Amino acid sequence: MFKAILTFDVEEFDVPLEYGQIIPLAEQIEVSTKGTLLLKALLEKYQVKSTIFCTGQYAQLQPELLRQLGENHEIASHGMYHSSFDPKVDLLKSKQLLSEITGQSIDGFRMARMMPVENQDILTAGYVYNASLNPTFLPGRYNHLDKPKVPFLQDNLWQIPATVSPTLRFPMFWLSFKNLPLGLYKIFSKNALNAYGAINLYFHPWEFTDLSQYDKIPNYVKKHSDQVLLQRLEEYILWLKSLGVEFITMKEYLQQVSKQ
Repeated sequence: MFKAILTFDVEEFDVPLEYGQIIPLAEQIEVSTKGTLLLKALLEKYQVKSTIFCTGQYAQLQPELLRQLGENHEIASHGMYHSSFDPKVDLLKSKQLLSEITGQSIDGFRMARMMPVENQDILTAGYVYNASLNPTFLPGRYNHLDKPKVPFLQDNLWQIPATVSPTLRFPMFWLSFKNLPLGLYKIFSKNALNAYGAINLYFHPWEFTDLSQYDKIPNYVKKHSDQVLLQRLEEYILWLKSLGVEFITMKEYLQQVSKQ
């Protein structure tokens, strides 16, 4: 049976800051929370499990929402803060905080913006897997065309790459989902399912809110936001279900992969 791992980076909505538009932390949390609640309702409606990569700062400010998410979804770490990172402090601190709030064992880590982190630092903090690899080329960001497209063990730490198309390594991440015609995205998805047996996709809750007021954010980031994107995700989930795809958490996926 094909598998789908939907993951969501629950974080401070700091995208406007990248483009010179300053908004207060309270607004960053409010935008992210609005999107998280919409996604929570959609996932519950279709009984879809996911993995939530949450920053420690967000968890501190919205602990009850995180506890509720932890009832149906895997909680993993997205660091302490989305705009700053101290590997010697933030990896362990966020892991402990998320575990205290949810009661879960926090096994997974994803670095903000999929940036590299030393394996040893992640292992020392007690994580089992790292989901910070996008095995493709993004100009100005990273070039991972030489990296495996499927999970692999490196330095005793599991690396779980985001899904790319089997031949061209076209990234199937959040920007592709909102900018490609949905029919084309489904073709990429079907090809990836046939090639790998599973797809691993990531999104951000703030994408599912109205971003029109943030005029400095590029249109390719704002495109298909709010209810339009939520409806698109709902259609996509229903399509995957029609194929018999099973939605699992990343922790469950790793348990299956590590036995192979």
